[in-house]
Amino acid sequence: MKAAIYEASGPAEDVLKLAEITDPVPGKGEVLVRVAYSAVHPSDVKTRAGLRGALAFPRIIPHSDGSGRIVAVGAGVDPARIGQSVWLWNAAWARADGTAAELVSIPSDQAVDLPEGVDFETGATLGIPAITAHRCLFSDGPVTGQTVLVTGGAGTVGSMAIQMAKRGGATVIATVSGETKARHATAMGADHVVNYHEADVVDQIRRAAGKDGVDRIVEVEFGGNLEVTKAVIAEGGTVAAYGSAQEPEPVLPFYALMFMNVTLRMVLAYTIPLAARRAAEVDITKWLADGSLKGVVADRFDLDDVVLAHQSVESGQRIGVTLVRVSDAV
Repeated sequence: MKAAIYEASGPAEDVLKLAEITDPVPGKGEVLVRVAYSAVHPSDVKTRAGLRGALAFPRIIPHSDGSGRIVAVGAGVDPARIGQSVWLWNAAWARADGTAAELVSIPSDQAVDLPEGVDFETGATLGIPAITAHRCLFSDGPVTGQTVLVTGGAGTVGSMAIQMAKRGGATVIATVSGETKARHATAMGADHVVNYHEADVVDQIRRAAGKDGVDRIVEVEFGGNLEVTKAVIAEGGTVAAYGSAQEPEPVLPFYALMFMNVTLRMVLAYTIPLAARRAAEVDITKWLADGSLKGVVADRFDLDDVVLAHQSVESGQRIGVTLVRVSDAV
């Protein structure tokens, strides 16, 4: 099969290459999926660049998320799964072989059925963004009647979180960095959008949230936004953070948050509890089936242009998920 691989860390143009390698064989509890689309996320490019430490394997096929069709099953898997359209998550977590290949063998429970009528492009936009957003929003119970702040509202997680929070009955405030991103967050369903380059962000969030403040924050930049958090969080509120790139080791204003009874929750999609993953899959499937959850695609590249796909993600300019088209014969 054809696959994108790298055997050393470094810039995409230096280390990513295409290779013909042996087809994988599904092991016990696994399914073999012919990949339609592979998704490229920031975590994928950071791992390839060496920002996550030394390579864990001598050869890596990148990308955790994707979509495709099951073409074979291993021992212990119901043969009825053959032929099912699925979306994939965690393919490259603690594994050498991700979705940037014509075939991937993956544990059966990491290949989730796509509802009828949902295309492979949409399926490939789920995975990390959708599961992260779901965990951030619902890890502490329903958000019905709450006010939710989604920072980075035009990001891949932010776009999913806005949609899910609205489906959950919340009022949604989103922060963005520009007019194009503001329009996108509004299209996703945000009730209030704050451009933090053009307004006093604290004042605007307070006005939108009302005197009690924000009940839950889906936070893309925990350390960099702590001052805003202190100013807008409601008593008893929760901050669910999945990133802190600007301030990776922030100084925590402990007593300010303690006296507000604020809950801090850190979210890593790869290792969330099994029950939380299952709950996410159930809700995601339901929302896909009724058309109330949409995937957002930023760019599409062929597998031959996987280097360009990585560079697209590294540019930081995209709105939506960058996809690599792997196979049309699915």
